[in-house]
Amino acid sequence: MSFVITTTPMMEAAATELANVGSSVSTANADAAAITTKITAAGADEVSTAIAALFSGHAKEYQALGARAAAFHDQFVRTLSATANAYSGAEAANVTPLQEALNLINAPTMAVMGRPLIGNGANGTPGTGQNGGDGGILFGNGGAGGSGSQGNPGGRGGNAGLFGSGGAGGAGGDTGSGNGGNGGAGGRGGLMFGSGGAGGSGGAGGIASKGGTGGAGGTGGLFGGTGGVGGMGGVGGTGGGGAGGAGGHGGQLFGAGGSGGMGGAGVEDKGGPGGAGGAGGDGGLLLGDGGNGGAGGFGPGQHPGGNGGNGGNAVLIGDGGNGGNVGLGGAPGPTPGINGSGGLIGKDGVTPN
Repeated sequence: MSFVITTTPMMEAAATELANVGSSVSTANADAAAITTKITAAGADEVSTAIAALFSGHAKEYQALGARAAAFHDQFVRTLSATANAYSGAEAANVTPLQEALNLINAPTMAVMGRPLIGNGANGTPGTGQNGGDGGILFGNGGAGGSGSQGNPGGRGGNAGLFGSGGAGGAGGDTGSGNGGNGGAGGRGGLMFGSGGAGGSGGAGGIASKGGTGGAGGTGGLFGGTGGVGGMGGVGGTGGGGAGGAGGHGGQLFGAGGSGGMGGAGVEDKGGPGGAGGAGGDGGLLLGDGGNGGAGGFGPGQHPGGNGGNGGNAVLIGDGGNGGNVGLGGAPGPTPGINGSGGLIGKDGVTPN
């Protein structure tokens, strides 16, 4: 038994491109026919007439072969298009009953809890800060949070059900005046198993304001799943860059903590200090490394960079996370993040110099 995998849109695109190629070749052949099949003899002598007849004969033979090739090409394109249509029809025929069955399964929980039994949560609309929808109660990933409008926070990522990953938080909205919007927090991983969603990045602030804080990463599931990465702090003006979001904790029993987000940078010489890096998340109770702390943001001119974030801790088995580096800047003052503690079996993280 043979197994065939195909992508219908690619087949349809290939058929269209081949049809365009065939049309171009046919047009070129037609343009060449008039000047190659009726070559005028260079002179009235027999040699000139014979040479003209020879080349005209070759041109006519080429046109005959070209016509046969064009017919074959057209037939091939029609066959490819028909095959793509057949696959599309088969996919549509399969999707409809499966979707109807899935709708039937999800109907009771949608009516009672407003949440499907199986399926991914809807993504938040960009520019609204809308939260992502929660995934199905049994299976499904959380939807991503929508980005925030000007200066407003991004939406929270949706939570997963029993199995699935949390949705990513939406980015905070940028603004030309005022503080940047904070990034949305990542959604929680599945209650049984699944990774937490990443936090959204903070929005950029105005010249006299501060960048938004990055969203925290989501927590991993009960039996396993890594914590989500914290969102990066937004770029800021005189108020400084926004702080990076904290990394999410690993699953309660198994899973590594997420890394903290990097602090946002100040801009230009008149900008403020860099934002602090986010703390790394802790590892799972039985097994899992702590997440690394985020690096501090850049401080422009005579302003200091941001402090590094602390590393996350391990509990039973696992290494502690490294502390985050300080951000580069034109003034002293920032401190690196403190390393996380290793588990009973594991080593401590590293604190940068």
